[in-house]
Amino acid sequence: MKKNYYRKMAVLGILLLALTVFQNYTDKSDENFPELTFVSEDVPTEPFSEFDPNDLDEAQWQKLGFSEKQTSTILKYKKIVGGKFLSKEQFKKCFAVSEEKYTQLENFILLPETNADAKGNSNFKSFEKKSINVTKKFNPDQFSQSDWENMGFSERQAAAILKYKNYLGGSFVSKEKFKECFIINDENYQKLEPYLILPAKTPVNFNNYTEKSGSSKNKFQHSNFDPNILDIKDWMALGFSEKQANVIVNYRERNLKGSFKNLEDIKNCFVISSEKFEELKPFIKLNPATMTKSSDDKKPEFKQEKTDFSKTDLNSITFKQLLEFGLDEKSAGSMIGFRKKLGGFMTKEQILETYNIDKELVQKLLSIAPLDNSKVERYSLVDAPEEWLKNHPYFKYSADKIIYYRISNPDDKKIWKLLKTKPEYEARMRLYVK
Repeated sequence: MKKNYYRKMAVLGILLLALTVFQNYTDKSDENFPELTFVSEDVPTEPFSEFDPNDLDEAQWQKLGFSEKQTSTILKYKKIVGGKFLSKEQFKKCFAVSEEKYTQLENFILLPETNADAKGNSNFKSFEKKSINVTKKFNPDQFSQSDWENMGFSERQAAAILKYKNYLGGSFVSKEKFKECFIINDENYQKLEPYLILPAKTPVNFNNYTEKSGSSKNKFQHSNFDPNILDIKDWMALGFSEKQANVIVNYRERNLKGSFKNLEDIKNCFVISSEKFEELKPFIKLNPATMTKSSDDKKPEFKQEKTDFSKTDLNSITFKQLLEFGLDEKSAGSMIGFRKKLGGFMTKEQILETYNIDKELVQKLLSIAPLDNSKVERYSLVDAPEEWLKNHPYFKYSADKIIYYRISNPDDKKIWKLLKTKPEYEARMRLYVK
């Protein structure tokens, strides 16, 4: 009896051991996180337009600036959430979409803000795509904004098409190039292709960039002008972009204290190319009266507080001082905002990663101003506060993993091994690790 009893207990023990091993094996397989993939910081060359992320194929995601691997991650994530993104909120959670990239795309995404909106709000009917109607042959180079809108494109889409045409040098050149426009998806292209009055193929010697294709396409008729009385709109009328016009006005008001004193002052403004300067030079008429008035009356505060930028720490430089140096409000605000999110810059290279800054002007600032990172907060992965991890631009997408791993592995070296981040992202994170 006892022998049978012990045999039964032994068999039962073996079964329990086998079940425990099997359970541990299956649990481990579930612990693996999806590979963390970050969006490339390269800005796509094609203009954005409204889009439904549920409609994009692999090629169209890549046109938005995502790599092949990132695109694959997005499409897999879409399957995981049920085969369809229901809201911007859900799309934002995708591992392959960084906060900076999401900010770029947010205004163009044709989805409700949250899942709750998607389920119960009828206001999002406006996101339905319009059908494209075309009845006769046309040359797209001759179409205006209203022509594209009448065809069925939205206002933003029409504007994006025109921007893309300008990017190509003012002409779509060929059906082949027209098809490459981001918002012209395969379905729309098939509708439009028979009606396009364009060559089928792109010439071999075609150059995409307008700046390399010569300035003869954008000639302006000039008359004599005094550069000291021009405002932003006046500079734009001379052929400068709004951003360039802002820089010129800031340069005149802040760097030159209100007025250009001679032609050399104008030539030294970095957004005025030597070619553009030669174009404008015969028409520039500097009036001594306006020079005196501008230097005496405009922006006196900058006269009183001239900053020595060679002694101004980039981690404490103010918005006002950045304006004084010549940055426009958008660039200055972006730089201050990014610094605040990081808790301070550790290297000057980080500053050039800031979105929406004037990189040429900031590069000049970096060559002059020092950077003191001694007061910037740094933590070990084990001790870093959860809130800090989840809000820091470099750690937020790995925060949940770090918090999870450090529970059972309270050792930085082990956590780094488990994270398996790309070397370039690990290098950025390590700047803020003790």
